[in-house]
Amino acid sequence: MQQPSHIQGIALETLAQDFGTPLYVYDGEKIVQQIQSLQTAFAAVPLRIKYATKALSSLSVLRLIRKAGAELDAVSLGEIKLGLLAGCTASEIMYTPSGVGFDEIQEAVQIGVMINVDSLPLLEKIGHTYGSTLPICIRLNPHILAGGNLKISVGHKESKFGISIEQLPEILELVQRYQISVTGLHVHTGSDIYDAEVFLKGGNVLFEAAMQFPDLRFLDFGGGFKVAYSPEDSATDIAQLGKEVSAAFQTFCEKYGRQLELWIEPGKYLVSEAGYFIVKATVVKESPTLHFVGVDSGLNHLIRPMMYDAYHDIYNLSNQEGATASYTVVGYICETDTLASQRQLHVVKEGDLLVLKNAGAYGFTMSSNYNARLRPAEVLVWEGKAHLIRKREQFEDLLRNQVSIDL
Repeated sequence: MQQPSHIQGIALETLAQDFGTPLYVYDGEKIVQQIQSLQTAFAAVPLRIKYATKALSSLSVLRLIRKAGAELDAVSLGEIKLGLLAGCTASEIMYTPSGVGFDEIQEAVQIGVMINVDSLPLLEKIGHTYGSTLPICIRLNPHILAGGNLKISVGHKESKFGISIEQLPEILELVQRYQISVTGLHVHTGSDIYDAEVFLKGGNVLFEAAMQFPDLRFLDFGGGFKVAYSPEDSATDIAQLGKEVSAAFQTFCEKYGRQLELWIEPGKYLVSEAGYFIVKATVVKESPTLHFVGVDSGLNHLIRPMMYDAYHDIYNLSNQEGATASYTVVGYICETDTLASQRQLHVVKEGDLLVLKNAGAYGFTMSSNYNARLRPAEVLVWEGKAHLIRKREQFEDLLRNQVSIDL
């Protein structure tokens, strides 16, 4: 896999010097390219891209994504409000909650976003409260087990997400009873979906269910397109997937009797490969069995390796030539905190800069202050310039919402 030393002509080493480490760096051009690849792949259908905000919710990144022609899928009021600040209108935001209180639903309705209903109790509350006045989407659980990790597989029969497809009769009964306006149906099977077959399985569930809803405006196929994390990994062939899914969708629309919109919700696909996480080697030590490199970061900044056993390609930015050795790269958190296990790297010495690739998705957004550690800065490289889009936290940030009492 490539080991870039520059982004848009700017040296990663210079960024580390200017902004310090650890540091998240995002290549804005790559994000735009990913959006354009989807627009091209699905050019045969009326497409709306709803970026999964949870993947990377930094305001400037959201503004760039909006500028490139994508809209947003949000899972919280906070993400909705970030989307509005980023320039989206309420009508461009899909709100896909999971088991939230009805007061949050009501606030989202007041804002004007599309509500994606994920349970029968919520559907009944919406029907009782709003009747036919509120257009909604319904999230169906298609009972499809797919994705690279069970923790991010969300469409199987035992998943908490959505309303079971087996409960379609109950859905229809509530819709009829309250005259609920259903304008969209949604499925999402999980993340790391490699080929069109899985999307079409979910699509077939949508197509069959859709015939029971005469007033639909769109079908939402979810996201989960696979990116290549390791040298052996394959990525989703977006051109082929777009061709096959678009053809099936158009065939359905002919059967349905009119043209609908096709919605997709990519998150990782848009931002993962655009992200680089730069850390500094703080100690290099040997045990009888392993060669460790300790760095100035850990699972508090990039939790995916420990949470999902995720693989992130890593390389020595400071030394990209000569001899290599096997290293296990570990963080400074007081837990087992392994970022990369037994990787071949060019010889590492204290002070070297290491880069973890594919760090744009579910990196900073899942970071924490565990061990009273501070979150890193974020930099967006756009049009050949490096822009600081989030300042590095200071100790005062740990105290910001604490209330100290006299004891």
